[in-house]
Amino acid sequence: MVLKDTTEHQQVQEALQITKNEQQRQSQALVKLARSKTFLEANLNAALREITETATQTLTVQRVGVWLYNEDCSAIESIDLYDVSQNKHTFGQSLLTANYPAYFQALEQERTIAVNDAITDQRTQELSASYLSVFGMTSMLAAPIWLRGRLVGVVCHEHDTVRQWSLAEENFAGSIADFVTIAIEASDRNAAQSAIRQSEAKLRAIFERSSVGIGLINLNAQIVDINPALCQMLGYSQEELCGQSFIDYILHQRGDLAFYKQIVAEMRQDSSTEFVERHRLEIERPFLHKQGGLVWTHLSISMVPDMNGKPEFFLAMIENITERKQAELKQRGSQTAAEAGSRAKTEFLATMSHELRTPLNAIMGLSQLLQQEMVGSLNDKQKEYISCIYNSGEHLLSVINDILDLSKVEAGKEELSLLPLSVPELCNFVLSTVRDRALAKGLQLICEIDLKADVCIADGQRVKQMLHNLLENAIKFTTVGEVSLTVEKVPRGINFIISDTGIGIDTNQFEFLFEPFQQLDSRLNRQYEGAGLGLALTRKLARLHGGDVTVVSTLGEGSQFTLFLPEQNY
Repeated sequence: MVLKDTTEHQQVQEALQITKNEQQRQSQALVKLARSKTFLEANLNAALREITETATQTLTVQRVGVWLYNEDCSAIESIDLYDVSQNKHTFGQSLLTANYPAYFQALEQERTIAVNDAITDQRTQELSASYLSVFGMTSMLAAPIWLRGRLVGVVCHEHDTVRQWSLAEENFAGSIADFVTIAIEASDRNAAQSAIRQSEAKLRAIFERSSVGIGLINLNAQIVDINPALCQMLGYSQEELCGQSFIDYILHQRGDLAFYKQIVAEMRQDSSTEFVERHRLEIERPFLHKQGGLVWTHLSISMVPDMNGKPEFFLAMIENITERKQAELKQRGSQTAAEAGSRAKTEFLATMSHELRTPLNAIMGLSQLLQQEMVGSLNDKQKEYISCIYNSGEHLLSVINDILDLSKVEAGKEELSLLPLSVPELCNFVLSTVRDRALAKGLQLICEIDLKADVCIADGQRVKQMLHNLLENAIKFTTVGEVSLTVEKVPRGINFIISDTGIGIDTNQFEFLFEPFQQLDSRLNRQYEGAGLGLALTRKLARLHGGDVTVVSTLGEGSQFTLFLPEQNY
């Protein structure tokens, strides 16, 4: 009889059977995960819960957790941790990467980290005090999670006793990490698709509900899509317009078709972003309505690229501006009528001024002859009447001259003769024309001229006229005190400042001050003579020089008018 000890062989067979059973259980678990509808639904939380539960049951471990890095990789956060003893999922715990350098370095370098005794292993012992011992964990099997070539987290299998991890278990842990990657990708893809669907829905809603007409046109000028606003604008249905040539509905101007062909040809050769932006088109064109009328539109055309950045469509944004165009045409007609009326008024005033000047010159000439007693002597009463006739004629001639000058400026027919002028001589001449009137009212007439303001370039006759008007006004509305003319040099020209101590002007009346044929208070018409043309003409002449007239005044205390004349070239 031969006896043979088969204990060792039996142990080996049992171990092989156990390994086979484990591998079979692991394969079944992976197949089950692969067929799970949870992954198809792309619900990340549900998928992770299923993965962690499957891993704990298959490897018979205490806990399985899925940890992901935050955005700056400064920490790793638990997004699902399943504890089999409590049958509970938790999340939210985090570990700072800076506190565990050896562990996180190992994750970067190894397919799996299989640690029998995590408290003594160099890769995991730094986790002992703050994490493993707190939860009573001794062994750890960690598998890094890779996504598109980048480490994004780890699946950590934890057990409460020292455990010898097999190669099959390490491979299984790696497969579990791969399933986590698949779940993340599916979730990201679903989120992206959902965002795209939402974006498309929003764009479609905008397209459909926009009050602006929108058309999508291919490179052959055929209408691909069109919104209800454009259909309503042109009177056609969507079916009638789609597939038709877009340019057939536009009333072209000369050169439009050639320009369109040139753009398409150049675009096919150069489809860069700069080219597309450079050829964004903004024009106003009338469209043909189905019933035969015209619809004026503001047409904005831009390029729509395909996935490769190549131009694929034209996007036409069409705004109905028919009412605005009609208003513009009406306004243009009104403006033309107003301009015609203004020309007629100017011509009438010029004619009337000529017709009035001729008899006035005769009246003033004959009155002057009578005053000189060249045709016989006059008694005192006759002299008084002749003087009144002459003064009235002179006043009327001055008003007619102002009307004629104002009409010429408004008609744009006034031409300036710019020459260098001596400012002291100019001021002395103007002051001499008003001195007698100021003295007659007992007013003091003062003049101060800045030595730097010795020359100005302007039309001498018009400057004298402006200064004379301002001084005449100052004297007219001043009963006591003084009237002064101050000239000062300023950086870009010369200021002529006429000040008085007269009645002053209410600030509420400033807006009417430079309007022709206006006096600020109807009572002034009775107290002070004048047609209200002087200030209006003065400002227009000043602005014709490129300058202006401004005023500062206090009611009852006086006024200050400033005539600014800019530096000129001649």
